[in-house]
Amino acid sequence: MEQRRFEGNSHWYHETQSTLTTQAAPLVPEAADIEDRFLLGLAALCKDELQQNLQEAQPALLASRDIYQLLFPRQLVTSMTHTLTLYDRLSTALTVAQVTGIQRLCNHYAARLNPLSGPDSSRESNRRLTQITEYARQLASQPTLIDKAALLRLDEVGLTLPDIITFSQIIGFVSYQARVAAGINALLALPVRWIPGVTVPDDADSHRFEQQASWQPALAPVELRYASPRQLEALTWCQPQQALSTSAWLLAHDAEVLYGWSTLFNTLESTVDSPEGALAAAVAARINGSPACFNRYVTPTLREALKEGVDVAIAAAEPVQQAVIHAAAQLTRSPERFNAAHLQPLKEAGLSPHAVFSVIMSTALSSWNNRLMQSLGAS
Repeated sequence: MEQRRFEGNSHWYHETQSTLTTQAAPLVPEAADIEDRFLLGLAALCKDELQQNLQEAQPALLASRDIYQLLFPRQLVTSMTHTLTLYDRLSTALTVAQVTGIQRLCNHYAARLNPLSGPDSSRESNRRLTQITEYARQLASQPTLIDKAALLRLDEVGLTLPDIITFSQIIGFVSYQARVAAGINALLALPVRWIPGVTVPDDADSHRFEQQASWQPALAPVELRYASPRQLEALTWCQPQQALSTSAWLLAHDAEVLYGWSTLFNTLESTVDSPEGALAAAVAARINGSPACFNRYVTPTLREALKEGVDVAIAAAEPVQQAVIHAAAQLTRSPERFNAAHLQPLKEAGLSPHAVFSVIMSTALSSWNNRLMQSLGAS
């Protein structure tokens, strides 16, 4: 059957099929052309201490912008092994943005998606887009819903192994981006956008954290004898980083993004390994159901309590730890409801502006890492 593509999308929501009707403009068309594709204009609103925090975080922010360009370039050529189109990538990003409820991200990805050609009207293309959208929504909202059967369904609709790795990185990246944006939005005390009627997913069950087995990939990693020079370069760069020691060979199916992901980890290493950063990362891993990340970052004094649940850990924690747990839990569960009130306990507990920003960045980065580890392997 000859495949057909029509220019433009007929509705702001990307799940609908494109038609021959008049093209509809996105809600904020200028959002597609914003210079900072990671913070999406938030940096210009920052002053004083917050501006200083952003200056100190420039290596991480620059690495994040580089990853954005890798995942969402202006033009993209597909191949037999890399079949995800730019439309696939941006529609996935918009799905994740809608799940997080961060309007700034929704505006941007909708504006970038709008002029692109949608998939043809064949049954196969409809099924593929439906499966991609469903998987992205599940992984973005509740990572524990993803299992081997979900990965198999991606294979059944034609995603290759490199596609699945890139696809997972996109979902993780936008989840991270949303929480950084939500955190800065709260630091600026901007009005929060709350979506009434949206149910917050439950935290992962405690039984997921009973096993101490090491993480194992659910898909075939890159084999040394078949690795390209770029893959070997990325893997060499990743070797010193403990956080990527078990997953790097699998993530190397997209070597460019792995290199960027590793660079971002390297720039945020001191942030995540700080006491407040490590606790925030452990809380995010507990909620998202990622034992591999949880075991790496949880503090010994709170390990058993946090295994039982976030509320149990709060009761067992000291005041500063309680403030960190509260903030990290809210940012992980509902970034669209995160606001200045959730940061106030951190300030009252005596945390410096730098430490508060570390809690935000660590929670956001953990939200990305949790989704990779949860969807692409198991402990």
